[in-house]
Amino acid sequence: MSDALKELAAHIEQRQPQAVLSARISHGELTLEVAAAHLVALTEFLKTDGTCRFSSLVDITAIDHPERPARFVMVYHFLSMYQNHRIRLRVNLREDEMMPSISRVHPSANWFEREVFDMFGILFTGHPDLRRILTDYGFRGHPLRKDFPTTGYTEVRYDEAQKRVVYEPVSLVQEYRQFDFLSPWEGATYILPGDDKAKA
Repeated sequence: MSDALKELAAHIEQRQPQAVLSARISHGELTLEVAAAHLVALTEFLKTDGTCRFSSLVDITAIDHPERPARFVMVYHFLSMYQNHRIRLRVNLREDEMMPSISRVHPSANWFEREVFDMFGILFTGHPDLRRILTDYGFRGHPLRKDFPTTGYTEVRYDEAQKRVVYEPVSLVQEYRQFDFLSPWEGATYILPGDDKAKA
């Protein structure tokens, strides 16, 4: 398998030298570092070239590295059922940059790109309908960014008096955050074997 992947990497690098920045094989998969400007042309080549035939887009996601100048890494996974190969494309992206949409080449990228936009705030040029897909339309922020607070900014609940859903700022009540119990069974009227308080 490794030799076949090496041949595949050499073939892609030879045919798409402007797109491929580097190639490596890890865990039985070929990973290519790709220039964002040539992503669409490369995915089209991978799909139509007779040696590659990566016709299935498996997933698109991103990784957030806030400490790096190129904050985001876009990750694309493709499968060639004809050649029984998998390939991963990685594209480094600054926070102020936009990614080209590959939905013209792979229509299934539409929802994947919407999810990445919703969770990370990455914009895709040429996307036919780039809007949130997992969070509400008025949602503030992007939950999978490392700087997004774990509690979020608002909480949603159904108000029985108003008979509607209401959005309120997050308020953490401290008396519910006291985790000083010695045992999960504290308050029980019987002593369980192994309970640390049984020795006292």
